[in-house]
Amino acid sequence: MRFATVVHAGREQAAVVASPGLVLVSDINAYLGRAWPEDLFQLIVAGLSPALHADAVACGRYRDPGTMTFGPLYRHPRKIWGIGLNYRDHAKDLEAIYPDEPASFIKGDQTIIGPGDVIELPPESERVTAEAELGVIIGKPCRRVSEADALSYVAGYCLILDMTAEDILQRNPRYLTRSKNFDTFFSFGPELVTTDEVPDVLALRVGTWNNGVLHRDNLVGHMQFPPAQLVSFHSHVMTLFPGDIISTGTPGAVVIADGDLAECRIDGMGVLRNPVRRVA
Repeated sequence: MRFATVVHAGREQAAVVASPGLVLVSDINAYLGRAWPEDLFQLIVAGLSPALHADAVACGRYRDPGTMTFGPLYRHPRKIWGIGLNYRDHAKDLEAIYPDEPASFIKGDQTIIGPGDVIELPPESERVTAEAELGVIIGKPCRRVSEADALSYVAGYCLILDMTAEDILQRNPRYLTRSKNFDTFFSFGPELVTTDEVPDVLALRVGTWNNGVLHRDNLVGHMQFPPAQLVSFHSHVMTLFPGDIISTGTPGAVVIADGDLAECRIDGMGVLRNPVRRVA
């Protein structure tokens, strides 16, 4: 199954993505008398039931995605884990020492934007990068889970653009939290793709694009710490809850400037695009 969040009737609400178009969960409830949560975060917390897809088909009120405004999948996850230097080539870009365990950090939800929203380059930084990443969305509480079981706790995957004020980070690695947490520095969407539609997550190719030009891409299978290992590792740090996001690292960070169009592209999962503007 695939899900999105779109703006309709003045609010952001969940939709089921089907081949003929989008079906709003609110339409399913209205026309079939259901009581599904109409917010995607709450749907994840409740469990993304396959019955939703059947209800979407039965409802049949398909909307043209081209006429809809997509938002971020949701606004307030309990936490966002970011992973640095998960592809060896990216470590070389930064002339960084390659970590022997996941190099992770946490981002606040004030960073969240959605497809088409503006990435704002803050006056505090003169060198911001955009980084295409695969997002892993947790589907049920997990604590100290094994790597073998880890993906059974995942609701699905999404596209992410993660931003870094690289000049701040390069001044001192202890400034990582600050460099990652400016407003608008985390875009995710446009769809949540459930794990049943991704038979081999390691075969996905993630690409960072800018202004229609590929900067760098790589296979998830070339990560040092693949998704199952990241879920397991972080579940041994703290409990992971439904809707928590792990942004799994980028194959390459591209410097972005005013007027650019940054993109994350993942084969079979679509494209996430955000324009870039310098703010005073």
